[in-house]
Amino acid sequence: MTQPTTLGELRKIGWVSRPVKDEMRANAAKAIAASEPLFDGVLGYENTVLPQLENAMLAGHDVVFLGERGQAKTRMIRSLVNLLDEWMPYIEGSEIFDDPYNPVSRHALDLVAEHGDDTPIAWAHRSIRYGEKLATPDTSIADLIGEVDPIKVAEGRYLSDELTLHYGLVPRTNRGIFAINELPDLAERIQVGLLNVLEERDVQIRGYKIRLPLDVLLVATANPEDYTNRGRIITPLKDRFGAQIRTHYPLDVDTEMDIASAEARPLDLTEMGEGVVVTLPDFMAEIVATFSHVARASSQVNQRSGVSVRMTVTNTETLAANATRRALQRGERHVVPRVSDLESLMSSTAGKIEIESMEEGRDGKIVETMLRAAVLEVFKNRFSPDELSDVVASFGEGKVVHTGDDLGSESYMELLAGNQALAVAAESLVAAEADPQSDEGAAPAVLASAVELVLEGLHLSKRLNKEHVGARATYRSRG
Repeated sequence: MTQPTTLGELRKIGWVSRPVKDEMRANAAKAIAASEPLFDGVLGYENTVLPQLENAMLAGHDVVFLGERGQAKTRMIRSLVNLLDEWMPYIEGSEIFDDPYNPVSRHALDLVAEHGDDTPIAWAHRSIRYGEKLATPDTSIADLIGEVDPIKVAEGRYLSDELTLHYGLVPRTNRGIFAINELPDLAERIQVGLLNVLEERDVQIRGYKIRLPLDVLLVATANPEDYTNRGRIITPLKDRFGAQIRTHYPLDVDTEMDIASAEARPLDLTEMGEGVVVTLPDFMAEIVATFSHVARASSQVNQRSGVSVRMTVTNTETLAANATRRALQRGERHVVPRVSDLESLMSSTAGKIEIESMEEGRDGKIVETMLRAAVLEVFKNRFSPDELSDVVASFGEGKVVHTGDDLGSESYMELLAGNQALAVAAESLVAAEADPQSDEGAAPAVLASAVELVLEGLHLSKRLNKEHVGARATYRSRG
């Protein structure tokens, strides 16, 4: 269907103007009635955050998201654009998307007065009806609301002429969604400038005798710690938000794994001619996700700073990268991360958490302890205490087993050929999580990874002794 190009044509097709909140309410209601997700790619909030956000959209409320870093606050805000109509008509040339039926800017008012039904109409896609500002201490009222444009004054217009105004981000998002990230960082005197936007729905610019009645959905994010550390949301402004929604980190390991799987960049070197294929077993992905959950429960980690899901994502990528580096060095095509690769997570973890320790230089030890706790938890989820008695018994008479990143998959196959009990344990672990679509050529590498988990789990369960230097380890009986 051809879109109308004049005000008269717009009237003929029966287009109805409606406030942006009514527009979003109608579209949200349709999606909810059809059991369609309002937000794609947001996991773990189905029964907690998303119902509250749906309520806010149906109620037509402005929203402030309160939560620690890495909790998908910005992603949800940007996804709200999908609740807008795909196309919206506005008076052509308007900087603030003037409603054709209710123009408010001087440009639009003059154009309609001069041309009437022949006033030209343009169409805005919903993707451009979104504005965003990261709040910083140097943000000014001019940035958000507007200021006199000296260039327009220099062109010969009088200061009293409304056309000399340069509109700020909020007016330029008229009839759309405006988001402010990290709202407490905004100076309190600047927050005052938003009071009218939220309540009276207008702005006043630099002493001009004009009021711009704006139609904006205002959404903001804030970190709870920021209320006391860097700033706060002033009480009158907080009172004007219709909904305050608290976000959270994934409540279970499975959700954390799903997020990491969706967000982590796949390490594919086939296009570079190296032909390396990386396979990440579920038990290794679970160790990485469990590590984040252990950190969130640790008294030695600053929980006010949070342990972001980004740590799980970057640790997953680092684990795959370290395994790939090993494969390239050994000329192997199939590579699977192992327990011995977990030491590589020190670098990707260090910048993601804040360790609280009385002793200087203990950060590495604390991270290592949490990693061991994650490995032990995953091991216990897969094996009962008495299930591996035969494996422990196979280490009798001084038998030792070597593992490490300097050993290829073929070395582990030789090990399993000489230790039937260990082979049965490793194969049962792999069989329980086998993917029908997995590459059969990766089976030896997956078994090598399973062997390391079995041996490390028995060591952490105090059933085998371990000596290690770097990523090279030796396991032997405790007898």
